[in-house]
Amino acid sequence: QVQLVESGGGLVQAGGSLRLSCAASERTFSSYARGWFRQAPGKEREFVAAIRWSSGNTFYADSVKGRSTISRDNAKNTMYLQMDSLKPEDTAIYYCAAARNIAPVVYSRYYDLWGQGIQVTVSS
Repeated sequence: QVQLVESGGGLVQAGGSLRLSCAASERTFSSYARGWFRQAPGKEREFVAAIRWSSGNTFYADSVKGRSTISRDNAKNTMYLQMDSLKPEDTAIYYCAAARNIAPVVYSRYYDLWGQGIQVTVSS
């Protein structure tokens, strides 16, 4: 069964950068879109960014727009999230997800495959 595996999280100071990766365990896995969501302690899971896999069209939450870049490597079947100018409020568990069918990419309920999540902590 295909899995999504996140990597690249960790502890960083405010103003720093991190690049998250999300690799599909099977090179042949295909999806309509993939996205990043995050969940901070005591808060609901929220949309961060998404990319339509075939077109490369990207979408961002206002909270990260201008500070983050989502991208993909088709050959590696891997998605990335470059996060710059990190703030303490970016601290959360970050999840990557895949939507196999056409769907609004900003809503988590349309994603049917999820990674286990990775911790990102931004210290002030």
